[in-house]
Amino acid sequence: MTGLVADPVPHASPWKSAKVVAIKDETPRAKSFRLALPEPVPHLAGQHCVVRLTAPDGYTASRSYSIASPPADPRELELTVERLEGGEVSTFLHDEVAIGDELEVRGPIGGWFVWEGDVPALLVGGGSGVVPLMAMLRYARLTGKADLVRLVVSVRTPDDLYYSDEIVGPQSTIVYTRAPPAGFARPPARLAPEDIPQPIAAGTRAYVCGSSGFADAASHMLVDLGVPAQQVRVERFGPSG
Repeated sequence: MTGLVADPVPHASPWKSAKVVAIKDETPRAKSFRLALPEPVPHLAGQHCVVRLTAPDGYTASRSYSIASPPADPRELELTVERLEGGEVSTFLHDEVAIGDELEVRGPIGGWFVWEGDVPALLVGGGSGVVPLMAMLRYARLTGKADLVRLVVSVRTPDDLYYSDEIVGPQSTIVYTRAPPAGFARPPARLAPEDIPQPIAAGTRAYVCGSSGFADAASHMLVDLGVPAQQVRVERFGPSG
């Protein structure tokens, strides 16, 4: 995910040089980059990192990207990046970066939009907003806590669905707003209350991530469905490339 609105980068957090060890196409416009860290750095599901590029003349550009990998191996991180036309960082990562290259990263960052596997979690993502939620789903599956998690993802078409080779499962609901795959029962439409798995377990914490409009609509929907407002955590992102 690209361009978090909040950018609480702590000045005490040092920059690290991470090596790109794998690159995977997620969609025609999104790639996942697996980074090997120079030393173990634990993270929590839902946190993000900052990637900084430095030009030969000293000019720098940095962007925040959500961590897609679960808190499993503290020596590696996976970042999923959407390519935005005209974006300084995302276009460089997509067009220039190869396996074996090194990137400057800072983080992990964030302590509010995180899930530690301790409460039921309802995850609602729009488009690339699924990235930090995927870290939570992966963590739940990895630790045998998949029964605690329900994920709802809203995307325009099948070509826009991140992690299509693993996201489908009993924990996941996919909503297509423009064109569903052949034979898909639900007609294309925006996320609706009936798309949210019911019943919502007592004590559930909801995590909503997506564009500002999506996040506002989805969070209000969850409150209307009975999730206490203080149990809804929202992360918005903007088109910063």
